[in-house]
Amino acid sequence: MDVNDPPKPFDSPQGRPFDDTQGKPSDFIREAVAEDLRTGRFKYVRTRLPPEPNGYLHIGHAKAFLIDYLVAKEFGGQLNLRFDDTNPTKEETEYVNAIKEDAHWLGIDWGDREFYASDYFDELYEWATLLVKKGKAYVDDQSAEEVSKSRGTLTEPGVESPFRDRPVAENLDLLERMKNGEFPEGSRVLRAKLDMADPNMVMRDPVMYRILHATHHRTGEKWCIYPMYDWSHGQNDSMEGITHSLCSLEYEIHRPLYEWFLDELGVFKPRQIEFARLNLTYAMMSKRKLRKLVKMGIVKGWDDPRLTTLRGLRRRGVTPEAVRDFIAKVGVAKTDSWIDMALLEACIRDDLNKRSPRRMAVLRPLKLVIDNYPDGQVEEMNAVNNPEDPPAGTRKVPFSKVVYIEQDDFRETPPPKYFRLYPGNEVRLRYAYLVKCTGLIRDPVTGAVSEVHCTYDPATRGGDAPDGRKVKSTIHWVSAQHAVKTEVRFYDRLFTVERPDEGENVNEIINPHSLEVLTDCSIEPSLAEEAKPGDKFQFERIGYFCVDPDSAPGKLVFNRTVTLRDTWAKIEKKQG
Repeated sequence: MDVNDPPKPFDSPQGRPFDDTQGKPSDFIREAVAEDLRTGRFKYVRTRLPPEPNGYLHIGHAKAFLIDYLVAKEFGGQLNLRFDDTNPTKEETEYVNAIKEDAHWLGIDWGDREFYASDYFDELYEWATLLVKKGKAYVDDQSAEEVSKSRGTLTEPGVESPFRDRPVAENLDLLERMKNGEFPEGSRVLRAKLDMADPNMVMRDPVMYRILHATHHRTGEKWCIYPMYDWSHGQNDSMEGITHSLCSLEYEIHRPLYEWFLDELGVFKPRQIEFARLNLTYAMMSKRKLRKLVKMGIVKGWDDPRLTTLRGLRRRGVTPEAVRDFIAKVGVAKTDSWIDMALLEACIRDDLNKRSPRRMAVLRPLKLVIDNYPDGQVEEMNAVNNPEDPPAGTRKVPFSKVVYIEQDDFRETPPPKYFRLYPGNEVRLRYAYLVKCTGLIRDPVTGAVSEVHCTYDPATRGGDAPDGRKVKSTIHWVSAQHAVKTEVRFYDRLFTVERPDEGENVNEIINPHSLEVLTDCSIEPSLAEEAKPGDKFQFERIGYFCVDPDSAPGKLVFNRTVTLRDTWAKIEKKQG
């Protein structure tokens, strides 16, 4: 293989040519790409998604993926999906499939341009031997601990390996034997020969290959050595003709190494541009720690709705449109900053408010008996499906003598400024009638209020009084005769600290109230008839909910996606 050959079989994309008359780019990445096209540095745009298949995607990946995808799309270019499958001890086909599904869910399309770092293991090995022949790489017999110790510190230079000046022929022989599996794991590595006194510690003879006797999910038992990310990353980009390698800021110090490799090989050099990663409060972004949560059973899996994995968000009821809106509002920056979880939740509310049908559900039922309503009578009330979407129309909701209301909508002794139901007060039953509380019944054992009694005004059907009298509160309800029982899961923030990635003891930062399960909830019959897993609704006056996959025929399970308002802001304000 000639290192000067152009990348094959990756031809330049046939997208629309870039037109700089369409206005200025919106951020520094797009400005750089536009400038590269104007100056002729590149004649096309090709970006890549480089996920490692060792876990599920989270919302931080969503930002990186969307930047890569949208930059390629906006400049008429191409997007490559290339899995960084260089560590067979952690990577699985399960994660490969999950990453593809989640990326498609976000709306990202890479067509047939799906690749793997393992596609290039043969070429990478050939390029490694070229560096050995040039005297730019050597086999080191030191242990991993010895290599780490000899690298020095930020203020002290490293110490050169005693094997650094091995003859080229010996290095080539040892490398071939490493590849053939003659040596045990950890006994040798291949290192690049740079400068052990370089201020940038990444440049101090980095490891290129290590010995791993492990089965690879794609190459099986073929390889006994596997490339490090710093060796495969830049070379894979070059082989694929990637023009713009868009990375988060932590890779900035690695850029000189990537460029050194490419310069030494004399091959096509992409441009790397770094941007600030997404730091979201109350969200864990470390895949290692997320994996720990799953293995410890703190959460029920990678799709636990309390996680900000894309699987968890989807199961909770978040839409890809809400995620994309959130990422757009966050923007692209050069410096790290923290984004408040409240912004993500606001984007979710804005999206669901437009698309979610309204339905009535009573989560903590209290029986309300309308004493003067005719026994056995059932009326159908007109209810609006979504005031934000007039074409969604209306539906019929059955109304009868006994209904369920929320326990919080009644107080025997009302606190100040409480306008809902209490003895002597009149409220509006949404879409139905005005009712006035006349009494209550207590449970003989617990003493708790078990029934509330009232009378209704037949002239107020629809909720308006013909005499113009005003009521200060409207409450929702479900006809007891027609109510369908269901389970509702209330999810809250999983962590009690804003930055859960800091520290190792995750048990100390878990919110014990992050999940509350209610099993005696009542929903209106139309909701029970139409709801299927994944469907999203607004429970009036309560919040936004999604049907969970755990649902079964006759036994619906709903997840709360988000509250109607930012309740955490109120809590934090009180605490402050």
